Amino acid sequence: MDDYTFLQRLFGKSSRAVRLFLFNSTLLIMIGIWLSGFDNVHWSIYFVPAFYTFAAVLGICPGMNLWRIILNESE
Repeated sequence: MDDYTFLQRLFGKSSRAVRLFLFNSTLLIMIGIWLSGFDNVHWSIYFVPAFYTFAAVLGICPGMNLWRIILNESE
């Protein structure tokens, strides 16, 4: 397999089900932060919803792609 097809598959769009899962997870995390109070949570907790929103909007999940590279998935 050449590198072009690997990169093309790696940065291909995620399915609608994965995108909806990430979007719903973002909403639940943000509701939890809102209920706790925005000034009561640590600033690092905002990274997860930011990454999930990025993945849901663009369809490219950095965390999933990282594990695909590490595990060298050929699928």
